[in-house]
Amino acid sequence: MSTTVNNVTTWRVRTLPKDLGVGILVVVALALGWLLRMQVDGRTHSFASTNPPLSMSYPASWRNTVSQDGALLRVEDAQTASTYKTNMTVESRELDPASPPTLQELVDRRIVQHGALTGYHLLSSTERDINGARSGQLDYAYVVQPIDTPRSASLPVVVHAREYVVPTKDHTYYFTLAAPEGEFERASEQFDHSVEGAKLQ
Repeated sequence: MSTTVNNVTTWRVRTLPKDLGVGILVVVALALGWLLRMQVDGRTHSFASTNPPLSMSYPASWRNTVSQDGALLRVEDAQTASTYKTNMTVESRELDPASPPTLQELVDRRIVQHGALTGYHLLSSTERDINGARSGQLDYAYVVQPIDTPRSASLPVVVHAREYVVPTKDHTYYFTLAAPEGEFERASEQFDHSVEGAKLQ
């Protein structure tokens, strides 16, 4: 369709159908990308221990690392955008069934132990129900130097950590997440999902 103004003919190009088609294509591509990401993020690996009894899952993209301190499980997210990698550790300690410590005593012991960390700062200490067990939740921060080499271009990293202290009749389980401050919110969702799905009996 054309129009003539001041002896100049202009042609009106109808692009609305094309623009609409491109818009729909972009929306579909974004939706497929989101679904693919959810599928990848939703995959998990399983971990099981018989002594002490524990079974749980963790994100499939996290890799199992060798634990030097006798932890039941230690995994880390190698894709963390920091020299310090987000990690989750599960530890267990036996309890004396004849005289088990109270939850508050267990939490206080962990606070004292963490006090040795560089720049340690307790953010909160609350109670929480984990799989029907009355448990303690600690949130704290500290500082690490991931690359401790002279003249290295590596700044210290502020680490935000969350720990659940979960006592059973004969064991206490410690589930700990440690992540760079900027990664903590995303990682804590995955961590909480793993802990809430753990079976301790």
